[in-house]
Amino acid sequence: MNIQIFGKSKCFDTKKAERYFKERRIKFQSIDLMRYGMSRGEFDSVRRAVGLDNMIDEKAKGAEILRYLARDEDKAEKLLEDPRLIRTPVVRNGRQATVGYCPDIWKTWE
Repeated sequence: MNIQIFGKSKCFDTKKAERYFKERRIKFQSIDLMRYGMSRGEFDSVRRAVGLDNMIDEKAKGAEILRYLARDEDKAEKLLEDPRLIRTPVVRNGRQATVGYCPDIWKTWE
């Protein structure tokens, strides 16, 4: 298993996700989304796994602009440009991915 957790330092669900994997002694790589962002390849992989709309953090400051963008590609560009708009944690395991705190899905990865 090659787990990557993309999160924000002040995100409670990101901390819970990290604790979930630590408690099970599953190694993971933690990536600060605000500092490093996501590569286009990582973003597209997560998008294929969960869908673009599931990646949007509706509560994030500035998220309302995404409602006015008609094309999904424009929304994707905005998310890549401003990682604050991505819902966290984003947990990747190869081609599989989740957005938010999803321990029921992570159990199936073990």
